[in-house]
Amino acid sequence: MRPFTINPATESDVLPLLSMIRELAEFERLAHELEATADSLRGALFNARPVTAALLARVGDEAVGYAVYFQTFSTFVGRPGIFLDDLYVRPPFRKRGIGRALLQRVAQIGEELGGGRFEWITLRWNENAFRFYRSIGAKVMDEWALLRLNAREVHNLAGVKTKVAG
Repeated sequence: MRPFTINPATESDVLPLLSMIRELAEFERLAHELEATADSLRGALFNARPVTAALLARVGDEAVGYAVYFQTFSTFVGRPGIFLDDLYVRPPFRKRGIGRALLQRVAQIGEELGGGRFEWITLRWNENAFRFYRSIGAKVMDEWALLRLNAREVHNLAGVKTKVAG
């Protein structure tokens, strides 16, 4: 088994990252929702005020996995945290510790930021992911529900004019 490395993504990693994001969308049966482009990723990751960050795992020169995460804040905890948006390892490279190493590196970054929380979501049908996440001590937050507005709904809500008291 060849060793792997994990490093922050660079601008030259945008295309391999996008390729793996497409693979994850296919696996999650959500390819029809994929809107990301090389330009949108480049802007999100590398503009003057990045809104997210990514780590790439490589075996030799081949990109074999990634983690995309961003900083959050919890008013209850009173400190920053990390939200893991994606964790993906290409199927031929699974069960080698790459996913765990990516997750561990994101946790270390969270600790460096203040370590309030580390959160993520997974699809309920992904039993392998649940087993893996439980094995590292993650707890399923059944009492919470994820809510979402997609771009059209955000636009509609943002266009609603409300009267501000004061």
